[in-house]
Amino acid sequence: MMTDAKNINQDAAVDFYSLKLSEKQFRHISNTVYKVSGIDLHQGKEELVKARLLKRLRSLRLGNFEHYLQYLEQDQSGRETQAMVDVLTTNKTNFFRESEHLDFLRTDILPKLNQEKIRIWSAGCSSGEEPYSIAITLSEALSDMGKTDLKILGTDISDRMLDRARQGVYEQELLKTLPPQIAGRYFDLHPGKSARLYQVNSRIQSLVSFARLNLMEEWPMAGPFDVIFCRNVMIYFDKPTQERLVRRFWPLIKEGGYLMVGHSESLTFLSHEYRYVRPAVYQKIKGYAKNLKRPARAVQEVAS
Repeated sequence: MMTDAKNINQDAAVDFYSLKLSEKQFRHISNTVYKVSGIDLHQGKEELVKARLLKRLRSLRLGNFEHYLQYLEQDQSGRETQAMVDVLTTNKTNFFRESEHLDFLRTDILPKLNQEKIRIWSAGCSSGEEPYSIAITLSEALSDMGKTDLKILGTDISDRMLDRARQGVYEQELLKTLPPQIAGRYFDLHPGKSARLYQVNSRIQSLVSFARLNLMEEWPMAGPFDVIFCRNVMIYFDKPTQERLVRRFWPLIKEGGYLMVGHSESLTFLSHEYRYVRPAVYQKIKGYAKNLKRPARAVQEVAS
């Protein structure tokens, strides 16, 4: 049986900001997070880890990090491990982020697709802005949405972010980057207590489904997908984890389909089979890698 947090330590007078996270404790936490989620909390992240985990110590009323690690080890349910990973993940995103990808989806990829059935996966979707942006982009581009079986899957490791994504409710500030006609067409005013809130309309929400998925675990979906977006996710992984991930994406992408990564990411120095198309855009073409030497491909990508 798991020991209750208050039986480990309960001290309402703790000065949390004075607490120290030792090197040993940091290594323990970073190793656990890496094993569970693939996230690489390397040296230099100590203050970030400390600041974010203080939320968990306050919530559990634990007086120091040693007691927190004890609590974590006794938690056989895995719920606290999940909560820890949740607070340590970075969830920065916004609508139409790195919009060049969405422009390429609209102008180059969409005309080549079988528009009767389109499947897209947003891996690491955070609070939902990316999959909703994809849905809006395709809704604007498709002449007759009624004739297209469009489904977009958004997955993330954070239950907290997924709850927000499913609600589809966002502060007015987050919509300021959208053209007024887009905001007016796809968002409805949502009653809020202190701020003007807007909700993604029901038509766009119906195109997107959300599910919790740890990219390091088994994937229940079989695909195939026309496009996989995995943007600004792999920057938190080390090279071996990045290579495993892009290899796992391969069988889930249709022949001729695409993988999009963040503009701060690249497959240049990873072992992979994809054809480089343009910065942060790769295509699945069987046999392509056999006909192109890696140094030449790396030079081609870096030079662009």
